[in-house]
Amino acid sequence: MVRFVFSLEDLARTRFAISPIGELAFSLQALRDPSRAALHVPWVRSLSGRLSGLALEQAVALTPPRGFTPDFIAPHPSGPLGDIADDLAALRATPLEAVVADMRLFATQHARGPQIAKPWLADPAGELARLADLFEAYWERAIAPVWPRVRAFLEADVVHRARRLANGGPQALFGDLGSGIAWRESHLEVEVPLHDATFGLGGQGVLLVPSAFVATGPAVVDRPGWQPTVIYPARGIATLWNDSAPAPDGLARLLGATRAAVLTNLDAPRSTSELAERLSLSAATASHHVTALRDAGLAAGRRDGRSVLYVRTPLGDALVAG
Repeated sequence: MVRFVFSLEDLARTRFAISPIGELAFSLQALRDPSRAALHVPWVRSLSGRLSGLALEQAVALTPPRGFTPDFIAPHPSGPLGDIADDLAALRATPLEAVVADMRLFATQHARGPQIAKPWLADPAGELARLADLFEAYWERAIAPVWPRVRAFLEADVVHRARRLANGGPQALFGDLGSGIAWRESHLEVEVPLHDATFGLGGQGVLLVPSAFVATGPAVVDRPGWQPTVIYPARGIATLWNDSAPAPDGLARLLGATRAAVLTNLDAPRSTSELAERLSLSAATASHHVTALRDAGLAAGRRDGRSVLYVRTPLGDALVAG
């Protein structure tokens, strides 16, 4: 059990971020043992033949299903939405003393730890460069094709959690992060196997990172030199690989089948082109219905680069929930 002790300043400085390289690292656990990640079977199957030639054994060995994972393999996000190019640059720039410290600890925490850590302790610079190159190649083949979907899913979770914090305070936020996480008046308890510690945050707050690939329970980063972090399973992981969500019958009768389907699928930020693809609509039809929903206060849009992403408002959420 890890306990983070909060002050009012810590609550004010608690923030959310999405970590592309963190998702990359945790996705390796699904490759290690698909039976532990049954929700991601559609994604695992899509990788057939696409990873040939990648020697992933080294990377997979650094992400055991239980116990300590080296912190340096997933640098803290560069911003709220994260960027894989920034993450890889940060990985390559990791101080070698931090790499060595992590791998020395790793060697003491796992049965095969000394064997896995040996090349890292002998040549940390070379191993770090090789890992970064491997991560970059793996990202392009395995994660980049599905990243828009995963990122939208994670963004939807952040929007939901931020609303809960604004409307109900820390109890509403932390009480909804899933099993293994609990708020106890002035401190946050996170159940982490094989680890027991209590930390005063000293005014720096906690970084909350939703994950699509951490499906079995939360994880923490609490070592000196790192922002205290809680990584938690994003809500609704079972729906991540669904092509589209069915609209409730009552909603379809109220709005019409197509418009109800559009509203239902705005549970995560999506562009009109993505909605059109998910629902087999023309781009013009999707745009027409999104505009109507926006004008009615059921959806809201924000610009993301060259696209505008739309998501349900609280009123839209309530209408879909019935």
